[in-house]
Amino acid sequence: MKILAFETSCDETSCAVVEDGRRICSNVISTQIAIHKKFGGVVPEIASRHHIEDVLPVALEALREADCTWDDIDAIAVTEGPGLVGALLVGVAAAKACAWALNKPLIAVNHMEGHIFANLLQYPDLEPPFLSLVVSGGHTMLVVVEDYNTFKLLGQTRDDAAGETFDKIARVMGFPYPGGPHIDRLAAEGNAEAIHFPIPLRREHDTLDFSFSGLKSAVINYLHTAEMKKQEVNKADVAASFQKTVVDDVVGKAMQALERTGFKTLALAGGVAANHGLRHTLEEECHKRGVRLCRPDPVLCTDNGAMIGCRAYYMAQAGVYAPLTLNADPRLPFLAEQFELKK
Repeated sequence: MKILAFETSCDETSCAVVEDGRRICSNVISTQIAIHKKFGGVVPEIASRHHIEDVLPVALEALREADCTWDDIDAIAVTEGPGLVGALLVGVAAAKACAWALNKPLIAVNHMEGHIFANLLQYPDLEPPFLSLVVSGGHTMLVVVEDYNTFKLLGQTRDDAAGETFDKIARVMGFPYPGGPHIDRLAAEGNAEAIHFPIPLRREHDTLDFSFSGLKSAVINYLHTAEMKKQEVNKADVAASFQKTVVDDVVGKAMQALERTGFKTLALAGGVAANHGLRHTLEEECHKRGVRLCRPDPVLCTDNGAMIGCRAYYMAQAGVYAPLTLNADPRLPFLAEQFELKK
């Protein structure tokens, strides 16, 4: 089964052809980073307009790279949400038009589920059940993937997600958009023990939820106070200390989740999964515990159509299709029951 998948939830226009849920025939990505860099972040209206310009050429290129015609496609998939409403609408409209014109079934995919399923593309032998750590711009979650269409939630962010916290700190430090990679690179040059920032939710020992708003405020206050006092700031030390606090919290809770669920496979997902500090620390901790760590290549960590096509295949196998009345849902929830943890 070949699926043509559209992903336009933020500032990447991507289309991919995925065969039988595991084989990437093509994965074309048109990024808008250079366009939004001068604004210090994504401007939704500008993002939407560029998606309109790019979506058809990207889809045609995906078909060309996959050596496919429209007749070879068995279904059309698209990110329904969450994301920027205008950006999502472009992808949904394009996918619905293709499904209607070709008389093909339409599959609506949750963006966060797509990130998790990127692991199945990287690791053909990976099958549920397993634990997934999702760390992206707008979400930080621990999810049990019980089977291909059943998810249970262990913990999630209560306020700011890890990715947006990285970007906000980077902006205050004067780095261009996207700021996360700049923090990651600078952290490698600094002393991670130089500054002790507050540990998120440190008094709630049993929780697997995340909270980064307090940490974000602490780092920004540290930088502003130093500026007012005209004190020199070692930005590398700030970046290293901040990143270590985030990584220690995220990895610590992931290890706690593994211990309390008994899983021996951890699948990393989301854009922040490309962070070198996070990947290195997870590798060390998983190795100590005999846990298999699955971590997709960076191109599959960021937003891409292939992950949407992969997720869509398993929805199609379960007979989950969308009507042509489908609309974008910028606040589409991650539908999962709460997992009952061991104390």
